[in-house]
Amino acid sequence: MIRLVLADDETLIRDAVAALLALEDDLDVVAVAGDGPAAVDAVVRHRPDVAVLDLQMPGADGIAVAEEVGRREPGCRVVIVTGHGRPGHLKKALSAGVRGFLPKTAPATVLADAVRQVAAGGRYVDPELAADAIAAGDSPLTAREADVLELAADGAPVDEIAERAALAPGTVRNYLSSAVAKLGVTNRHEAARVARGQGWL
Repeated sequence: MIRLVLADDETLIRDAVAALLALEDDLDVVAVAGDGPAAVDAVVRHRPDVAVLDLQMPGADGIAVAEEVGRREPGCRVVIVTGHGRPGHLKKALSAGVRGFLPKTAPATVLADAVRQVAAGGRYVDPELAADAIAAGDSPLTAREADVLELAADGAPVDEIAERAALAPGTVRNYLSSAVAKLGVTNRHEAARVARGQGWL
């Protein structure tokens, strides 16, 4: 029996996925969580074989949770499901030790198979997302530059970005300036647009 923790901040989706996975004879959802910190707590408490995490969650996103799980429960493998399947997210997830990555549009049977594959020590990456990541090429941005640029993409002021990224405002300005220079554009909004278009955010 493969023991799972499932984390998603949307209750309806979380409950539906848990119910669908529970229909599989060899899968057992031992706990669910609605945010990043609760997901880490559930993994530490229940020590599952696989954690299925939403990419975007309050408190800590799926990639940050995967990194924490890797430190605290290295025996637990991580699968990320996302409605935001950008190549940059896939690359960051794989760098964080995530073993499975697929879109929320995938059928429950595909998710169940991905969980089995990952539990057995393999990997599962959605073929379309993998192809997009290869086509996007390597980003010139550092991980921190990409994080800050993504926070800036919706027009947030520097102070707000600094607070959300737990950085000093001056450090945020430096990262944004560096990203603008590397992408050969004139401002951070253009930089975010170019980086998104290339699949680097």
